[in-house]
Formats: sequence, structure tokens, C-alpha cells
Amino acid sequence: MNSVVIGSGFGGIAAALRLKAKGHKVTLIEKHSDLGGRARVFKKNGFTYDGGPTVITAPYLINELFELFKKNPKDYIELSPLKIWYQFVFEDNSKFNYSGDETEMKKQIGEINKDDVEGYEKLVNFTKKIFDKGFTELADVPFDKPLVMMRQLPALLKLKSYKSVYSLVSSYIKNEKLRRMFSMHPLLVGGNPFTTTSIYGLILYLEKKWGIHYSMGGTGNIIKGYEKLMNEVGIEIIKGREVEKIITNNNKITGVQLDNQTSIETSNVICNADPPAVYEKMLNGNTNNSLMFKWKKNRMEYSMGLFVYYFGTKRTYVDVEHHTIKFGDKYKEHLDDIFENKKLNNDISYYLHRPSATDKSMAPPGQDCFYVLVPVPNNQSKIDWKIEGENMKNLVIDKMEKDLMPNLRSNIVEDFYLTPDYFEKDLNTKHGSGFSIQPKFSQSAYFRFHNKSEICDGLYFVGAGTHPGAGVPGVLSSAKVLDKIL
Repeated sequence: MNSVVIGSGFGGIAAALRLKAKGHKVTLIEKHSDLGGRARVFKKNGFTYDGGPTVITAPYLINELFELFKKNPKDYIELSPLKIWYQFVFEDNSKFNYSGDETEMKKQIGEINKDDVEGYEKLVNFTKKIFDKGFTELADVPFDKPLVMMRQLPALLKLKSYKSVYSLVSSYIKNEKLRRMFSMHPLLVGGNPFTTTSIYGLILYLEKKWGIHYSMGGTGNIIKGYEKLMNEVGIEIIKGREVEKIITNNNKITGVQLDNQTSIETSNVICNADPPAVYEKMLNGNTNNSLMFKWKKNRMEYSMGLFVYYFGTKRTYVDVEHHTIKFGDKYKEHLDDIFENKKLNNDISYYLHRPSATDKSMAPPGQDCFYVLVPVPNNQSKIDWKIEGENMKNLVIDKMEKDLMPNLRSNIVEDFYLTPDYFEKDLNTKHGSGFSIQPKFSQSAYFRFHNKSEICDGLYFVGAGTHPGAGVPGVLSSAKVLDKIL
């Protein structure tokens, strides 16, 4: 069978490899000159910057794709476990080293609020139950029929999935600093901790189960390893060509048309592209959208946007950990501005990635490599990033100079930034959202865009906008759903 995969993020690559393992003839089409989607790599003057995901969890999902072809993952990639997973820095500049060392975790929690040590143990036990159900049991189950969802509702309600992650954490943890720390995980997949369903509390346990890893040479080296594997197993890869149109006949896929007017015949198209972009631009209204589907598509709420500032310094900042999360003074108010009010706020929280803490190859000798990611409103905000981009960059430098990195501005030798405009124009995400649709309960499982299109025969989806959701484990699992429906 001939299958075409559009887009080469983790989801698209995983789908291509899984289809090839099942005997399909597979063509992977990528509009950029390089593979990776959000996980592209930027190289500038000796610095290597990972474009997107940097926190690697559930490494077995990455390794599985090599093992499908009886290959040893270690011949392609090197995943290295981190000792400190995140260093949290609070507004009063106190720090917390978050790791898999439970004794050390409880000691630090006890120093902040001794009553929360027991609450923490109970929280971890409860997130294990969510993990067993939400990840182990349901992450690769197709939710394309209402009955599948109905069957799961009693269990999901028992796991308090109607609560938000923040509300779930707060029922166990009393200290506000600790509440912020244990409820931040939805931000890693595009959700607001105050509205994201507590099902996503499973990320807390997922990290505990397998630890947090770094791919030596950067996340881009995983993409490189996969590309090598795809070439070895005979997947055709077309780069630098965009699919402009998915061709249909009577709601059935018959092929795709590229931007150079060539057509490829196929009855199966797997989109790693953002579902709304596919439905609104590539199908050109060539299918019979039911009123129900139109309503579903129009009511979707999208994740926040991202401002990502990449920079290299001529000195090293040895006190900065591999992953740092810095909280602003206000938490809920800032998130309200991002998700509800769609406006910028100077009281930012940010995530700082310093790969050169673990991997010296990412920067020239004696220098340091970083990216800092700031959640911002998506482009429904109508923010003009041509103006606000520089302002945000300067705000971020000022904050980091004050919080973590003395004399930063005078030490930067290389920099550039990406705004929601990049996500909208280059990655074709609706409203320039960083993670497609938000992970609310009303947009989870059956209520997300289905892995098997609701309106077009032969059209399938993998990636952040479909089940089970964003994040590397989520998008790799979305390709496992294909194994069951295609």
C-alpha cells in the first residue's frame, strides 16, 4: 500500500517508520530543507540550537522505532539521563533542585513546608493511578467513536479528571511555591495549569518512572538518527516541497499536489501538520463537513504562543543548570493574561535551556549555548511581533541578568528569536499556537481532532493536535494509534 506522510516532526517520522514496518511504500514530504518540524536545528557560528523539544522523557518510545527494524538505538543516538531534572527559581531567588532522588526531594519540600512532605507522597501516588490509566492504558487507544469515550468516563471521573492540574495539586500541597512547581507540567504541552484537565498530572509520574534525558548533540540528533534509519529502510524523503492540496473524490483521498504542481497518487495521507491548517487550507472545502464537525472545529481553544530567544555567550555560566524554570511574581494573573486576556505582561515566567551544561559540543570552547522560552499569547492577540519582539528580547535579557546571569548583555555574542509568527507562517499552526489545541478535558481524547479523520476517508493525523496530545511522548504515541486503525 502507498502512504504519504506530510510533515517530519516526531509524529510524522514515527508514522512513516511504523507504516514502513507494516509493509507500506512510504513517501515523507517536508516543506523545509531539513527534517524535524518543531524539533529542527539551527546552527550559527559554532553554536547548535535545538529548535523545539529539549526535555526527553519515556526514552523507550524513541528506542522502539529503531527496534521495529531490529536495529540497536545506541548505533544511532545517545540518550543521557540528567541528575537534576529542573532547577526551579522563585521570585525571592530561592531555588529547588527537582530530581528523581526522593530523599533529596522530601528534604527540600520539608525545608519549605514540612506538612507538605506527606501531601507530596500522596500526590505522587495519585498521579501514578492517573498514569496507569491515562498513559499506559489509553495513550495509544483510538478515540474515534463516542462509545470508546463513554466507557472510559467512569474511570476518568474517579481520577478527578474534571479538576484542573493546579486544583488537584492544591488538594495535596498547601505551600504556594510548591503548588506552582508541581502544577507546571501542562505548560510543557501548551496548557494552562488552572484549566488543563488533571489527566495531565500523569506527566509528573511519567518523569519519575523513566527520568529525564538529554540527547547528546541535541534533540536534533534523534531526528538525524531517524533520518539515517529511514534512508536505510527505503522510505522516500522529499524535502523543500510543500503539499498545497490534498486531492479527494467523493470524500475519499486520491492523492496530494505539491507546490511545484507535481501530484502523487495515494489513498492514505497521514498529516503531521496541524489539523486546522489541513482542514482549512489543504482540503479547500472539498469535503462534506458535517455541522457537528464545523461546530467542533470552531469551538476549539488553542494553546499559548511561544517567544523563544536563542543566544550564545562568550563566557560560561557554570551555576546555571541544564533546565531552569524561573517563576514570575504573579502566577495565575500572568497565565490569565496569556490564555484569557491575550495580552503581554512584564511579570514573565520562563524556561531556560543550557545544553552546554551537559554537552560541550553545543558551543565553541569556553562558551555557552542557551535558549529561553517564554509563554506568550497566541496570535489571536493581534500583537505586532515586529515591534514587540525586540521589547520582549530586552525584557528577557534584563530578567535573566537580574535573576541568574550577571553581565549577560555584554557577554552575548550570537542571538536570534522566534515569535508566534514563525509558528503560524513556517510551521502552519493555527493562530501561531505553540502546541496546537489546549489540553482541556473538553478537548481531550474523543474531543480532540481524531487520528482518523471524521470527514474524509483515507486521511489520518499524528502530532500535537490529535490524541493523545503534545509533547514528545504524546506525538510518538499518536503514531502508535495508527498501528491500530490503519
